Amino acid sequence: MIRSERIQNPAKIDRDFIDRLLKTGYKVIVQFSDRLYTDKILEELNELCLKYDENFNIRFYGHHSNSFDCSIVDKIPFVKSLNVDCITNAQHIEALTKPLHLKQFWLGVYELKDTEILQADNFKKLTSLGIADTKTKALNLKYLSDFKNLTSLLIAKHTKNIDAVGELKGLTNLNLNSISKVPLNFVNNLKQLKRLRILLGGRDNINEIHNNAIEQLELIWIRGLNELNNLDRFSKLKSLHIEDQIRLSRLDFDNVINELTDIKILNCKTFSAVTGLEKLPALSHMRIYGTAIDFESFVKQEFPKSLEILAFYTGKKIDKEIKLRLETMGYVDGMGNNS
Repeated sequence: MIRSERIQNPAKIDRDFIDRLLKTGYKVIVQFSDRLYTDKILEELNELCLKYDENFNIRFYGHHSNSFDCSIVDKIPFVKSLNVDCITNAQHIEALTKPLHLKQFWLGVYELKDTEILQADNFKKLTSLGIADTKTKALNLKYLSDFKNLTSLLIAKHTKNIDAVGELKGLTNLNLNSISKVPLNFVNNLKQLKRLRILLGGRDNINEIHNNAIEQLELIWIRGLNELNNLDRFSKLKSLHIEDQIRLSRLDFDNVINELTDIKILNCKTFSAVTGLEKLPALSHMRIYGTAIDFESFVKQEFPKSLEILAFYTGKKIDKEIKLRLETMGYVDGMGNNS
């Protein structure tokens, strides 16, 4: 994961500081929460946008004292990475369709009126796009099918023509936030997809997803999720993260998944059993917290020889005893406090 440094409402631009950060692998985010920028600052930022790649990001957010004027973006035409997010009202929204060098863009204007904004030609070169929640649910996603360079996408609450996402053959990272009701079959067309994160929204299962190359699967706070069967359909899975699922009661690995190395099951209050771990020959890290799993029953099952980190927490006093017990079995908790 790329480290990031946020520079908040700068009164002046420290070019040397920014240069050092970028050269040492940081992503630099220069962000403004209100109209605290001058033409001189914007001119300097534009020069830096020309010099650096998309790891140099300009962000405008908040602006609660007034409506954000998107024409400010006209003053940074060389911007490659731009966030206009966490904003309620904005004017001159068409200015966002002008920068010709955009590679990464995050759009989050709640009172957005232009539901066809994604048809703009300058967006078609994007490699990364985030579309946050808006008051209107009519934002048209059909234009995404033309975003042939897109590798990373986040969509929050928008579903109109979401099937267009299935045409993004180069997509490797997909975040679906608060997406309910619509089928997820389009995910099966994303043969390059490596990471899928589903956050919030509501659905009973994700059974329509199959025949994929997903390596990292995250299922967090999905209302109504009550089954997660046949996980071997994720044959390339390496990391599984399940969190805040109040109706999911168990996880059974009925078949071998050769590459799964990391499992996290966190804060799932009715989750009472996980079985078949011996069918995971590469599993090295497992972390369980805040579940209804009975520890004594859990540790009686066969674990794969590859398992090194095994952490089991209930949030109760017995956790110290459980930790010591696991240590005597040869496991560490992965938190760096083991002898």
